[in-house]
Amino acid sequence: MALNLLAMDASSGACSAALLRRDGAGERCLARFALTPREHTRRLLPMVDEVLAEAELSPSQLDAVAFGRGPGSFTGLRIAAGAAQGLAFGLERPLLGVSTLEALALQAHERFGASRVATLIDARMGEVYAAFWHCADGATTRRGEEAVLAPGKLKLPDDEALSWAAVGSGLALRDGFAASLGARLEPLDTDLPTGALEPRAEEMAWLAARDFDAGRGQPAHLAQPVYLRNEVAWKKTA
Repeated sequence: MALNLLAMDASSGACSAALLRRDGAGERCLARFALTPREHTRRLLPMVDEVLAEAELSPSQLDAVAFGRGPGSFTGLRIAAGAAQGLAFGLERPLLGVSTLEALALQAHERFGASRVATLIDARMGEVYAAFWHCADGATTRRGEEAVLAPGKLKLPDDEALSWAAVGSGLALRDGFAASLGARLEPLDTDLPTGALEPRAEEMAWLAARDFDAGRGQPAHLAQPVYLRNEVAWKKTA
């Protein structure tokens, strides 16, 4: 099935946009990525314009729009969600929210060959956003739920005995992990120039294409950011 899918993300200190194209020549992804703290509003839409221009596509030729739904920076999530919703609504195209933690897992799998990945994002206030994934052949399977919690409360899936590759800005809080847990997490990205992998629209585009093919696209007004912290607070007061 031919497909033109645009993805955008502003969930972290990075900003990115990607265009996945599928046609008779196969699948390919055009992407822009930059570390732009506090400049997401200014940089995101120009990146979208750049990938569309490189592909020689107009917005009306898009089949779907995707965005990094979180967890991540509250402000950044709202910026990307608002831009994606506005575009999808105006074009009457389906919108897909993609987990930033799953995008990190896929990036670790594709770049480092990791098959068991702990994705950790600094949630501020002394907490981390966390999830665990099995990855194989470009596919990801989550083990357990995505969560926000204090580093000392982080636990591996109960039935897992092996070590896990660990990626993300949440590794900055690893001194707070339980000693038994820290020994089984192997950081992959500490030698990168930025110190940690950041979620990217490129992986989000591939994940969104999977979901689009499965019929998971939503009307623009129904796709919302996922903050996790707000959801946990709501559950505690219910």
